[in-house]
This record gives sequence, C-alpha cells and structure tokens, in this order.
Amino acid sequence: MTVIEKAEELVLKYLRIDNNTKEWINIHIAKQCALIAVDEILNIDNIKPYVLHKEIIEFYQEVKQEIEKL
Repeated sequence: MTVIEKAEELVLKYLRIDNNTKEWINIHIAKQCALIAVDEILNIDNIKPYVLHKEIIEFYQEVKQEIEKL
C-alpha cells in the first residue's frame, strides 16, 4: 500500500463513523481523527524505541503529510 492510499484509507474510515446509521462526518473532523491515529502509531516509538522500525516511522510520517494535503 502506498503512502497516499494509506492516508486516504484512514480518512475514509473516519468519514463514516457509524456504519449502523450510515452517518457521515465533516472531512476536517475525519482528517483530524486520522492524524490522531497516526500520531498514536508514531508515539509508540517514544514508549519503546525498538518497537517501530525506521521504515515504518518514515512511512507514517509521510502518511501524516498526505492526510494534511487531503
């Protein structure tokens, strides 16, 4: 999966937050939720530096940048 595909996937997951009611939320809110999710992934490295490999960190940093561009 490419960085752009991952960014889009994360934002789309938050656009439809309730599958039962099929409610959609604002794109800005969806992007903020996706950015929080990426930050949580990146912050794992602060807890245990050996958990995330350099490539994973770089990938999610790029995903974060792509989310911000959406």
